[in-house]
Amino acid sequence: MDLALNLLSAWGRALLGLLVNPFYYLGLVVILLQYRRQIRLERKLFHSRFHYMGRVVWRLVVWGLAAGLGASLVLAALGSAFTLEAMVLLWALSAVLILFRLRFLCLAYAAGILALADAVMGWLPQGADTAALGWLYRWMEGVETPALLALAGVLHLAEALLVRHQGSLTRTPLFSESKRGRVMGGFQLYAFWPVALFLLVPAQSGGFQLPWTPVFGSGLASSGWTILALPVAMGFMESTWTQLPEDKARRTSGRLLIYGVAVTGLALLSHWVGAFLPVAAVLTIVLHEGILWWGRWEETKETLRFVHDSRGLKILAVLPDSPAEALGIRTGEILAKVNGLPVRTREGLHAALQENPAYCKLEILNLQGESRFAGRAIFAGEHHQLGILLCPDEDTRYVVEERQQHGLVSVLARSLGGLFDKQQRSNDRAM
Repeated sequence: MDLALNLLSAWGRALLGLLVNPFYYLGLVVILLQYRRQIRLERKLFHSRFHYMGRVVWRLVVWGLAAGLGASLVLAALGSAFTLEAMVLLWALSAVLILFRLRFLCLAYAAGILALADAVMGWLPQGADTAALGWLYRWMEGVETPALLALAGVLHLAEALLVRHQGSLTRTPLFSESKRGRVMGGFQLYAFWPVALFLLVPAQSGGFQLPWTPVFGSGLASSGWTILALPVAMGFMESTWTQLPEDKARRTSGRLLIYGVAVTGLALLSHWVGAFLPVAAVLTIVLHEGILWWGRWEETKETLRFVHDSRGLKILAVLPDSPAEALGIRTGEILAKVNGLPVRTREGLHAALQENPAYCKLEILNLQGESRFAGRAIFAGEHHQLGILLCPDEDTRYVVEERQQHGLVSVLARSLGGLFDKQQRSNDRAM
């Protein structure tokens, strides 16, 4: 009973600290601006939007809180050895890193750099703490840096579960141009979760005792333990032109799961074998970059999926709350016939829909290539294509230009990749 009361009291103090932590609100602002940018792109490219800010943010905040609770329970078993100064340093370094690349918001980079810096400082001659790095020595005092790597590993385990169940829900369809000039359809998958962690850390005074011995920080907890709130932001961003969004999210989730297990193992190994710490720190960063490289390499080796073929019109996406969604039409299916007429072009689809303006009957080839039929009445004011977004064809004018991901300032200053007029650029090249 006393332990429960102590935990509740410490958690309440940590929650108050979280509510006044400026980094928590900075993370929320970055996430909101990112989703606002995505929604603006959808409206520019398709004159419709596939997501609504309120729904998206509410869902991701709830899932982020659940992930934070689960990760906090796992980390409670492992223990932590952080100080408030170290947490500020971790967040401040992340804030600096995202000025160069938005993906550096991931805690793996800041944790790996700090762990490597701690290992390097251990090699410096005695008395170096009075030199230019003295402030870093003081801020890292009382920090068991393998616990930083364990934190990154456990967060990626939570992220793997979030990506698997939520990663494809906030996808944005794209029209893009291949290196050979072919217009192709695809998706950008993106999701960002604000997460609040409540970490068991050694108390400087007035702490409480635990009935178990955590792995990290047990040698520093002479005064007992307390709870420290740490706000973090988790997220991922992937593009695919060869896979269904659900399949892409599932593959990415599997890689993140392997990465999370590997980094947690590296953290434990560096805790038991201190000389392994610099290797573990470097691998934490390198393996994370490897996940991103693997995803991009995979896209170059597989066949484009979202292009039309001789069987009909390939469906890229459906608008939410549209007739197509009510009919159960899915991404990747093929619209073969409308009102009994084969459709092979966008103009043919419009003509077939006009055959019976009050009712439409569709023949659709599902993802397995099997035919199924669907039909419904058509009402005034509904989308002219029933809410179906077709894959692009050669007459598609505006496509998204891919650009290398930049830092926070440049990303927020412009739309994703930027739209350009494909026909105008072709004319410019011919001149």
